[in-house]
Amino acid sequence: MLVGYARTSTLDQVAGFEDQIEHLNRLGVEKVFSEQVSAVGHRPQLDACLDFVRDGDTLIVTRLDRLCRSTAHFCEVFDRLERKGAAIRVIDLGIDTSSPTGRMVAEIVVAVAAFERRLLLERQRVGIAVAKAEGRYKGRAPTARRRFAEVIELRQAGVLPGEIAARLGISRSSVFRALREAKVAA
Repeated sequence: MLVGYARTSTLDQVAGFEDQIEHLNRLGVEKVFSEQVSAVGHRPQLDACLDFVRDGDTLIVTRLDRLCRSTAHFCEVFDRLERKGAAIRVIDLGIDTSSPTGRMVAEIVVAVAAFERRLLLERQRVGIAVAKAEGRYKGRAPTARRRFAEVIELRQAGVLPGEIAARLGISRSSVFRALREAKVAA
């Protein structure tokens, strides 16, 4: 069975969304899962799609970025489909894992992406080491720690820790840490 997945990030991307669905239908897809949500958020239709496919099925997407948000995510989806005996076809890249060549291309894409990620992390480590040696690297300032004075002020005004956390957008544990460090009663 041919199964399709279509996605756009926002509801106002109507033309792109409809184009994906039309393209999948022209390819003879029998079941289309579609949603208009960000790639970084929860995608219930993608989960449903991956649960739905079974041995011998092919999942078709028009573009890889409609399916996966990162290389690691592609590896996860690729592995999940492979364990189920299903293939994946990515139209814009010409990848079709139902053939030995297509499977090899997908594995190469995954391997190259993992290699690029390792190189990026190594360059980042080197850059941080150089910046530290030159005294320029201080790391990210903890967000909650910058708000400790406000925590103390609100608590002294009688605001409860849970409300302080909600107002300042920090965790309750950060509120209690600030109060503890300032020796203010919770």
